[in-house]
Amino acid sequence: QVQLVESGGGLVQPGGSLRLSCAASGSIFGFIMGWYRQAPGKQRELVASITSGGITNYPDSVKGRFTISRDNAKNTVYLQMNSLKPEDTAVYYCNTNPPAMAYWGQGTQVTVSS
Repeated sequence: QVQLVESGGGLVQPGGSLRLSCAASGSIFGFIMGWYRQAPGKQRELVASITSGGITNYPDSVKGRFTISRDNAKNTVYLQMNSLKPEDTAVYYCNTNPPAMAYWGQGTQVTVSS
């Protein structure tokens, strides 16, 4: 069973940038991978997805600010987040798209605040 470990979160000022990483313990080739986030009191939402071939998709809330990428050889998925806003504050997770219950990890906290 593949395990996914997220890292790279932290505290950043509005307008700042962070790069998140998701390391998989096994091959992710062939899977559509996604980054999700969950803010306090809100449902978990998909913020980026990428196919094995590199086709990406984003909701309007992050389009133009977030970039998802993957390195199939390293079994790693990345999320570059620029122009961060306070409303981006959340715990960020990676998973397949659609998500598999068994693959949810601990996530990484992103806090955008001055």
